[in-house]
Amino acid sequence: MRNSRRARWTFGLMMLFGLAFIYVPLGVIVINSFNASTVFAWPPQEFTTHWWTATFGNHSVRSAVLTSIEVGIVATAVALVLGTLLAFALGRYTFFGRHTLSLLVVLPIALPGIVTALAFRTGFRTFLGLELSIWTVAIAHATFCIVVVYNNVLARLRRMGTSPEEASMDLGADTFTTFRLVTFPLLRGAMVAGALLAFGLSFDEIVVTLFTAPPGVTTLPIWIFQNLSRPNQGPVVNVVAAVLVLASIVPIYLSQKVAGESTGGGRI
Repeated sequence: MRNSRRARWTFGLMMLFGLAFIYVPLGVIVINSFNASTVFAWPPQEFTTHWWTATFGNHSVRSAVLTSIEVGIVATAVALVLGTLLAFALGRYTFFGRHTLSLLVVLPIALPGIVTALAFRTGFRTFLGLELSIWTVAIAHATFCIVVVYNNVLARLRRMGTSPEEASMDLGADTFTTFRLVTFPLLRGAMVAGALLAFGLSFDEIVVTLFTAPPGVTTLPIWIFQNLSRPNQGPVVNVVAAVLVLASIVPIYLSQKVAGESTGGGRI
């Protein structure tokens, strides 16, 4: 099917408008991080790298970044294990309640964040009697990170089918050898992609974190939220946001690259 020249121009302009709507504000943030003004002034009258130097020397920023990384690693590790196991259970086996369980696995990411946050706070404090800590934050993050890993691994399982594993078993390999040399190599790309996206999702989360973190535990999104309106903190917030914009390119690129790798089988 070939579109007319007018239709192609129309679709192209619509695409450009959509991309501009998203990326022009991001570009403004990056440019404003070099703005010499202490307020969100536009256009910049003078440029400086002072705010970048000040940001990298800011102890509270470094602490918030470290906390976000710690929470993200724990949440991603839990999500990687549980999400992969759930994908195997629901993708390779048929049992009573399978479709209901599949719905329950995906539901946390579809619920409004405020509802999920309130549910976790109530569960931790009221039902379990736990004090809020960095671990409660990581556990809460893991519940919606599981969905990302689960979807990636399940899609790869459906795409690869069972033929490679059956061929491996026919050639005399046991279950463990088949998993190590055939199944895991085929799933590795989807697992890495899911882990990268899960880490990014955890790193970015703010609503659930606000409800499950105790005083003193500050992730980077919370730090940005708390300092956005403070005097003379605007330029530092701009720098942090600019770094996040630039740093986000790497995991997104890697996740797309590894997710698109071939599903060719391993060796026995």
